[in-house]
Amino acid sequence: MTSSLRRIERALISVSDKNGLIDFARALSDFGVELVSTGGTAKAIADAGLKVIDVADLTDFPEMMDGRVKTLHPKVHGGLLGIRDNAEHKQAMQSHGIKPIDLLVVNLYPFEATVAKGANFEDCIENIDIGGPAMIRAAAKNHDDVAVIVDAADYAPLLAEMKANSGATALALRKSLAAKAYARTGTYDSAISNWFADQLHDNAPTFRSFGGKLVEALRYGENPHQSAAFYATGEKRFGVASARQVQGKQLSYNNINDTDAAYECVAEFDPARTPACVIVKHANPCGVAEGSSLLEAYKKALACDSTSAFGGIVALNGKLEADAARAITEIFTEVIIAPDASEEAISIVGAKRNLRLLLAGGLPDRRAPGLMVKSVAGGLLVQSHDNAVVDDMQMKVATKRKPTDAEMRDLAFAFRVAKHVKSNTIIYAKDRATVGIGAGQMSRVDSARIAARKAQDAAAEAGSSEPMTRGSVVASDAFFPFADGLLVAIEAGATAVIQPGGSMRDDEVIKAADEHNVAMVFTGTRHFRH
Repeated sequence: MTSSLRRIERALISVSDKNGLIDFARALSDFGVELVSTGGTAKAIADAGLKVIDVADLTDFPEMMDGRVKTLHPKVHGGLLGIRDNAEHKQAMQSHGIKPIDLLVVNLYPFEATVAKGANFEDCIENIDIGGPAMIRAAAKNHDDVAVIVDAADYAPLLAEMKANSGATALALRKSLAAKAYARTGTYDSAISNWFADQLHDNAPTFRSFGGKLVEALRYGENPHQSAAFYATGEKRFGVASARQVQGKQLSYNNINDTDAAYECVAEFDPARTPACVIVKHANPCGVAEGSSLLEAYKKALACDSTSAFGGIVALNGKLEADAARAITEIFTEVIIAPDASEEAISIVGAKRNLRLLLAGGLPDRRAPGLMVKSVAGGLLVQSHDNAVVDDMQMKVATKRKPTDAEMRDLAFAFRVAKHVKSNTIIYAKDRATVGIGAGQMSRVDSARIAARKAQDAAAEAGSSEPMTRGSVVASDAFFPFADGLLVAIEAGATAVIQPGGSMRDDEVIKAADEHNVAMVFTGTRHFRH
């Protein structure tokens, strides 16, 4: 054939997700397409009053082994792989009674959903599709002649093209469907292989792949000249990917990145214990606080650095109510994310048309395992989530003076925040609120100085002559390599310190703390974040 158009005369349909199936099958039947199907799909089509051939009648071979063997047969794969214009292929098909299959419609056994609901090992194994991926790959390879659908969203485009071309499809559509088909089997296999690695506690399997499903194409990436898209991996974790966007403009790449940072940070604070708020700018918290209410927590977080909070992301660990919504919308905010919101709060936020409101449905489990992936030139860096929680750490008082109960509460608070700030990190905190944040500096001393200066700026803006670092505690994400960074914090007014410890010069740092009657706690856990 010289034309790229291929008429669909026979379709093999085998789907686990039957949404839209009957309408689609009826439309194909109206085009005169012969329908071939398997098991439950065949029954659903027949029950709808449509003529369908069972695949066992096509292959002259019964379905067996609990359905594990039904489409793995030359009459199926020959019908998908036979090149229509190849004389040798045509002869082989005629000799063996193989009829061409022009359309394959398959969505795979729900392996990802089975894993997500916490099924046992055996059930997960049974939900690994074998025949489906084999047929999909065969049809996609022979896309010159065969159309393949792996997503019900493509039913309508295929039917529209058939209508425009008297029951035929064009090569451009078949290529597009083939590309999507290979991506789907690749994502499916990635989910299976990563699940297997997890079951075997193998942190470094020889081969590693990752996949996701498109949530949306984004306007651009970090900068306008970069392309970008957002994909969901299927990880069972509340956050941006699970959230329902109630209102506002489309999320940008930077919005998604910053919102994820904010929500992961606010999840460190158990809502059963206390309401908490995190304000993020450029992936770093610029204010974090706990309070008696979300409104109080927001006001305390805002007081840390109201200048940076302008155009920031606000994350809450509880249901957004009207009072907090009013306060948050008083300044320009890009995104609000919370587990839920009242109708009154939604209405208040609705007055700001461009403000994005995301309801995530819950908080991410801060102790849950998971993987983080970062690309480097020619490779991927893969690591587990930093799921270390300060509540689980064995604190060691390293100094002569022990922290007071109030200092200890603030130290734990500050170390929770330090986990989510770019290294090198210094956090000053007082009354369970950040009062100075130093992030991402090459020197820990510089981070301590910047955080102290930010506290001075906040005090000046509030009309106070004394920065909030007076009487505060300080957290460092990693050990102090020298006493200099600690001395800067002490000069700023810190009275207690929390840090991992483990430096060759710990004795020097401890001595400096003792000389200034400063309490110091070692956690034994580092929280680098790059």
